[in-house]
Amino acid sequence: MNFENEKNIFIMTHPLIQHKISRLRDKNTGTNEFRKLVEEIAMLEGFVALEDLPTADVEIETPIETCLTPVISGRTLAIVPILRAGLGMVNGVLALAPTAKVGHIGMYRNEETHEPVPYYCKLPSPIEERLIVVTDPMLATGGSAIDAINQIKKQGGKMIKFMCIIAAPEGLRKLHEAHPDVQIYVGHLDRELNKDAYICPGLGDAGDRIFGTK
Repeated sequence: MNFENEKNIFIMTHPLIQHKISRLRDKNTGTNEFRKLVEEIAMLEGFVALEDLPTADVEIETPIETCLTPVISGRTLAIVPILRAGLGMVNGVLALAPTAKVGHIGMYRNEETHEPVPYYCKLPSPIEERLIVVTDPMLATGGSAIDAINQIKKQGGKMIKFMCIIAAPEGLRKLHEAHPDVQIYVGHLDRELNKDAYICPGLGDAGDRIFGTK
């Protein structure tokens, strides 16, 4: 599947991101390093994803003179991780925008149907006035991301971006078709989903590797 010319799909090529993703893939990378890498990749992706934040000029007095200089203005940022693995990306984005509010959407995957099962949704208010960045390290079937964005839109969210570290072509296509207005930022586009709907070559279960669980 070719996504190069698709509007609102951004696949990262920066060598720092690719290097860090390679370290994530290594089964010998431990929990502490894995967690730090996820945060670092989220920060690098966030730098790209937030390049269109609105700014306004304000008057600042420097040690030399008074000048007009830009600061971020307009909508307040909201970061909404999909629990639980999406939590691993939050601090990376917060490092760029420490005043952002953080919401949470909880869901788990039915291991028989591979469909997402939602169980929690708490968003910053007023959500309709915020730029929303949804985070989840893995975009596999696309079901969780689609459902999470559906919930955000039902509560009034309008300007939404989605950030993941790796994606399967199948999930990326489904998410883009379901929400063509959402900007999607992908650290690396992997080969395919296997019969169990896991990304190949992938990096295993991101949540387990971030939190040290099995």
